[in-house]
Amino acid sequence: MLKIFTKATSEAMAEIALEKRVRQTRHFIVLFSMGSQFDHLIVQQLAKLGVFCLVADPGTTTAEDIKKIEPSGIILSGGPASVDSEPPPFDSKIFDLGIPTLGVCLGFQMWAKHVGAPVTPGTKREFGVHTFRIAKKDPLFFGVSEHTEVLQSHGDKIEESDKFEILGSTDNAPVAAGRHEHLWGVQFHPEVTESKEGAKMYENFCVDICGINDRFPAENVAEKKVAELKEQLGADKKVLIALSGGSDSSVVAYLLKKAIDDAPGRLKGIYIRGIDRPDDEAFVLKCFGKESWISVEVVDATDRFLEVLKGKIVMKDKRVAMRGIYTEVLEEKIKEFGAHFVAQGTLYTDLRESGQGHATGARIAEIKVHHNTGIQFSVPELRPLETEVKDSARAIGRSVGVPEDLLVRHPFPGPGLIVRIEGEITPEKLHTARTIDGIYIEELRKAGLYNTVWQAGAVVTASNHTESKGDDAGSGHVVALWAVWSVNGFTARVAQLPYELLDKVSRRITNEVREVGAVVYRISDKPPATIEWG
Repeated sequence: MLKIFTKATSEAMAEIALEKRVRQTRHFIVLFSMGSQFDHLIVQQLAKLGVFCLVADPGTTTAEDIKKIEPSGIILSGGPASVDSEPPPFDSKIFDLGIPTLGVCLGFQMWAKHVGAPVTPGTKREFGVHTFRIAKKDPLFFGVSEHTEVLQSHGDKIEESDKFEILGSTDNAPVAAGRHEHLWGVQFHPEVTESKEGAKMYENFCVDICGINDRFPAENVAEKKVAELKEQLGADKKVLIALSGGSDSSVVAYLLKKAIDDAPGRLKGIYIRGIDRPDDEAFVLKCFGKESWISVEVVDATDRFLEVLKGKIVMKDKRVAMRGIYTEVLEEKIKEFGAHFVAQGTLYTDLRESGQGHATGARIAEIKVHHNTGIQFSVPELRPLETEVKDSARAIGRSVGVPEDLLVRHPFPGPGLIVRIEGEITPEKLHTARTIDGIYIEELRKAGLYNTVWQAGAVVTASNHTESKGDDAGSGHVVALWAVWSVNGFTARVAQLPYELLDKVSRRITNEVREVGAVVYRISDKPPATIEWG
């Protein structure tokens, strides 16, 4: 679990002082994590600026605590709560301290309500990318275009009021940005890549508004992670790693490679067969099978997966069942190998969507149960990427020599094809899911589009479609194709694939896969949808 500030105890004060000395800075920002899916991206934005960000628990931190630690600025992230129907835990006296404060989405709504402005459920909810129009010059938007794209994800709205100045608007939000004295707020998420000039807004807040002018030099994150692993592993400790061939577990494998100085016999990768993509196993063996610093074993768990998935229809139940077999296999191999540690490619995204991440009193929505979170192994767990999102993990991978082929593969969920199959998992549906995925990805590669999209997948839905093949009539699965553009997996936009490609894929699937009756294409962004179907 990520470290969090809760109270201005003597120990916490000493840790903050030490951190400031190490970073050679007098300044820092306090981020109140209100449960947003994006709040870690705020930490990363500030890290890129060289600004020390201290994440705080809104449920326990008081105005007195904030006065004692004396931050240069405060940021309140977004979150799933509603100030109208579900006020989040927070000491509103913090808003009266005179410290520059930026409220993001829910954070803006919180201080707006505190100063007396009405906050009400919106008649038009705003999700996705919208055009933000600056209405008034303000330091928060210095150097930002008058019209710029921003990512919005909120249901409540802030009404116009004489309690604050309106700084900007979007089509469905007359109040998309505002200011009251030392309080600034935006009804969008500047931290995500879809907000084109969001990074500039955070820089303006930290530098021009908060006056942070002694930003610390960027550190080599990969070197730090390797050094930490080296200290944990010593000269002889052995590690078992869950190796899928995806970019995350591959980056962890290469970090461990450097930590053990390429020594043979200390690192073993386990590839679990059964709910994988058509070419995953061959890819893992090609990339890792002949390396001297890691041994690779393939475990066929197909029958075990099918057995525990019998009768399971709800996606969460299927994820939990899959996780049981995943854990069982790894535990068996931990004992066989005599491993001292088990390693996984767990990202911050996985933790956050599982309702974990920054441990605060704010409610965090559990979006989905991930296979690589919340497991109690018999040996300590290594998760060197738990502070990273997809693309920062890839950047770390490049710095430690991970081959580009491993880094640019599309992400694939740990629960595998079971999250791309609606209803009960059967051998027939697994075969169908594997085949349609192979056709779709093959055609994306042929068209030169595989590397232009962040992730693509094909889903065997629970719907059936009347079909007419030859002179016969019948019914077959409806297959849903999807593809998204993204940078980090926290947000995504539908990839507008050429119709000619979709037409070709549809024709191939309906002609080559007897069980399929029709093919459709999903056009929803994240939010409101998640990237994977389940």
